Amino acid sequence: MVGCVILFQHNRFVQECKDAEPDVLFVGDSMVQLMQQYEVWKELFSPLHALNFGIGGDTTCNVLWRLQNGELENIRPRVVVLWVGTNNHEHTAEQVAGGVLAIAQLILSRLPKSKVIVLGLLPRGKSPNPLREKNRSVNNLLRASLPRLGPVQLFDVGGSFVHSDGNISSGDMFDFLHLTADAYRTIATSLHELLNQLLEEMPQERQASLV
Repeated sequence: MVGCVILFQHNRFVQECKDAEPDVLFVGDSMVQLMQQYEVWKELFSPLHALNFGIGGDTTCNVLWRLQNGELENIRPRVVVLWVGTNNHEHTAEQVAGGVLAIAQLILSRLPKSKVIVLGLLPRGKSPNPLREKNRSVNNLLRASLPRLGPVQLFDVGGSFVHSDGNISSGDMFDFLHLTADAYRTIATSLHELLNQLLEEMPQERQASLV
C-alpha cells in the first residue's frame, strides 16, 4: 500500500512533469532524494536540467508503481538515472535485481529514445555482513542482465568506499548506509562525466537517424 507521504510526493512529481522539460531524470529512494540537498546537486546536475524524483524508504515496488502512475508522463528526458533496491530487505538478491530490471524495462518502453543508468547498490554496514553480500550479488546480477535490455548500463562505485580491511569510514557513510557530502561528491563527479558523455552523443545519433 502506498503511504500518505509517498502519495503526496508522488502527486507533486506528477504535477512537476506538466511544467518541466528535464534532460536528466533521477528516480529512486533516499539515496536519490538526499543528493538534492547537497551543493553538488546545484553545481553539477541542476545545469543539466535534472529532476529529482527520489523518495526516502522506497522499494523497487514503490518506484515501479510511481512510474506506472504518471511520473513518466509529459516528459522526455534524454537520460534516466535509477537508484533503488537497498530498502528491499526481505527480498532475495534475485528478487531485488528482478525489480530493478522491471523498472528499467518500463522506462525504456515509455521513453524509447532515452538512455538509462542504473546505479549499483552501495555496501551497507561498517564491516562485512550478509546484507552487504546481498547487495553485491544484486549488482553482479544487474551487471550480467542489464545490457540485454538495450541502452542501459550499470554504474557501480560502491567498492571505492570499502577499505582494505573491509571497513567503511563514517566520513563516507555517516550511518554506514547514507552518504556524506564528500561521498556524494565522489559519486556525482564520476556520474556527471558519464552523463555529459551520453548527452553529447545523443544529438548526433538523433540527427543521423533523420538523414
